[in-house]
Amino acid sequence: MTYFSKFPKINYDIKGDNNLKLFTHILKRVKLHSVAKTNTQLFDYYQVNQGEKPEDIAFKYYGDATLHWVILLVNDIVDRFHQWPMTVPQFEKFVIDKYDNPDGLHHYEIPQVSGDTTTTINIGTDDTGHPTASNISNRQFEEAQQLIYSQIRLLKTEFLNQFVREFEDLVTEGTDIVWLVKMDYNMLVRLNYLNVN
Repeated sequence: MTYFSKFPKINYDIKGDNNLKLFTHILKRVKLHSVAKTNTQLFDYYQVNQGEKPEDIAFKYYGDATLHWVILLVNDIVDRFHQWPMTVPQFEKFVIDKYDNPDGLHHYEIPQVSGDTTTTINIGTDDTGHPTASNISNRQFEEAQQLIYSQIRLLKTEFLNQFVREFEDLVTEGTDIVWLVKMDYNMLVRLNYLNVN
């Protein structure tokens, strides 16, 4: 199933001359609820390789490149050009276009230790009072974002057909809907989806 194939059609007057044209309602959205996103039994986790596109992963994982939209939907990706890992040439062009000085200061970070865990905290562009603050350049910040984008969830194949059927049903609905879904592992899992008109 291609992404827009089940979307409803709407009549729209483009020019304001009462001449209605039939269009696919591309602003219709179905969103995976946070309850479903945190259910680890539904997903496998995947590290996107350099240059891999959603279509490549859909073909590799589901055997069908047209199911790339499932990968985008379960990862909340609405802009695949800025929320998907870039190739090295794309990244270099992006950084040069976005920043006057790609190696200039983006922000400072300080370590925070809690027990055995150390995390870093972004303290902005002023390191006053933080002698241990690390300088994070624009390029380093964007590289870290690319790493985050490369770590995705993949809906397990045993749930794919059910997910596609529910997507088809939901995209044709006009109101907010909560669904109860019986999964193949014989337990009820509450999946909440949200339609946004």
